[in-house]
This record gives sequence, structure tokens and C-alpha cells, in this order.
Amino acid sequence: MNKAQLVEHLASEVHLAKADCERILETTVETIKKNVRKGEDVTLVGFGTFTRSKRKARTARNPQTGEPIKVPARTVPKFRCGKDFKEYLN
Repeated sequence: MNKAQLVEHLASEVHLAKADCERILETTVETIKKNVRKGEDVTLVGFGTFTRSKRKARTARNPQTGEPIKVPARTVPKFRCGKDFKEYLN
């Protein structure tokens, strides 16, 4: 399912215009991104938690030449499924 399909499904489920559902979805995603960027966890009970994590700097190897490459430290997003979501899938 892509974004357009999700917006269409939401619009049919809650009987709102597609434009309204798209603005709601965009606002939700932007709010999650802003809060995770600030270092705050975003928890949707029953669904999961969006967090950020730090990766340490490391040395990797170029698979074609075998020469070492320095990979800098970086911050990455993470998502942990909630208990209800895990149970629903099983």
C-alpha cells in the first residue's frame, strides 16, 4: 500500500475528503519526524514506538577493491513494534 492508497482508504473509512485525510496524514508524519529529531520518543500504544539511535563510527571495506573506508557516526531512526501489533501479525 502506498501513500495515495492509504489516503483513499482513510477517506472511505472516516467519510472525509481525500484532501483532508492527506493533510492529516502529512501532519502526523511531520510531527513524528520533528519529535524524533529532537530526541523524543513517539509512542502509539498498540502500534509501536519511533525512536532515534546513534551508530558509532566504524571502518568498513569496499567490496570491489577491498580497501578500508571510514564510515562516520550518525543518528538513525528506529521503529519498535508494539505488543498488540506483534500479536495481530501472528
